[in-house]
Amino acid sequence: MLENINIHSAPRRLCGNCLPEIPFGLKDLNQELEQRKARCLYRARRISDGPQQPEMVVDGRAVVSFCSNDYLGLANHPDVKAAFIRGIRQYGAGSGAAHLINGHSRAHHALEEELADFSGYPRALLFSSGYMANIGLAQALVGKGDTVLEDRLNHASLLDGGLLSGARLMRYQHNRAKDLEQKLASRTQGERLVMTDGVFSMDGDIAELPALAQSCERNDAWLMVDDAHAIGVLGEQGRGTLEYHGVLTDDVPIYMATLGKALGTAGAFIAGSEALIETLIQRARSYIYTTASPPAVAEATRASLALVKTQPQLRARLTANIRYFRRCCEQAGIALSDSQTAIQPIIIGDSAETVALSERLLARNILISAIRPPTVPEGTARLRITLSAGHQQAHIDKLVAELSNLK
Repeated sequence: MLENINIHSAPRRLCGNCLPEIPFGLKDLNQELEQRKARCLYRARRISDGPQQPEMVVDGRAVVSFCSNDYLGLANHPDVKAAFIRGIRQYGAGSGAAHLINGHSRAHHALEEELADFSGYPRALLFSSGYMANIGLAQALVGKGDTVLEDRLNHASLLDGGLLSGARLMRYQHNRAKDLEQKLASRTQGERLVMTDGVFSMDGDIAELPALAQSCERNDAWLMVDDAHAIGVLGEQGRGTLEYHGVLTDDVPIYMATLGKALGTAGAFIAGSEALIETLIQRARSYIYTTASPPAVAEATRASLALVKTQPQLRARLTANIRYFRRCCEQAGIALSDSQTAIQPIIIGDSAETVALSERLLARNILISAIRPPTVPEGTARLRITLSAGHQQAHIDKLVAELSNLK
């Protein structure tokens, strides 16, 4: 069942990450929900007890989790938790207001300075989530008469940002700088903003930043990179896809990354020039009109950022786990994509079959989400496996053995 699956042969059709779903009336809600269930597209939350880590209790069942984005295992790290507690003692539980009112604490400000230094940009600006950062950025920089160009497999928050900005949204072929260049050349009026994931969240492949940066430079367009799944894990120092590719910050004037994945906490930031950050402070509605995240979260993130800087063995352990998993799958005849990141999808295709496989794994105490449309294109439903520095080889051995039993 799994051995002959070729991720690259799956059709690339538009999905929910590309366009919002068609609105429906309130009276149609129950009918629409039933249709989702019939198509095996209904999604439900699971309840976890205890901290985020490889061995968890979910819906009352002890499982080994392979679906978290906690790539370095920092969400339950003692240093991060201790910093969170110290932050609560100093600042209390909440920020009380938006950053521009009186919610911007010294902890927030210190974290922004440290994130700017880490990412190599003059300034950084905190947002409450990556979704809000992407929406706020596009809305602040472009509008009617301008153009946003996005990779066809970008995350929904990037695409929604483009749609909500009022600019014309154009999608270029996945990771194809030549197609981007052609589309840039066709839009010569107004501002042009190119937005791409650094690591694509459902496939695990890495954006070809050097080629994208060259296309943007030749066509006088802004390039923005969403490094949510790369910060902390890619590059020798964990600085993300720019470091991985050796691309300069001057070539990528807008950099965004989230704090709730490899950094183990919550929120996001945008880094760039002094003028960019000041413009976002003045114009990004999702920044201006949102209560600031709790200062304690900023303190915890400062601790996790320090760990990223001082403990390269965490990245080394994650890399070793990725290589070990791929080697074990090759020996077991389990086909994988060519992803070299912590995201290791197994394309199944049919949504019902993917859900059934996920449930079979759960019955064997392995937790892997079934990712289905509209998150991914029709016909590419998948088991999205994510690895962590916290996984032991015994965890991976169990996973591969259970995947082999699904054949």
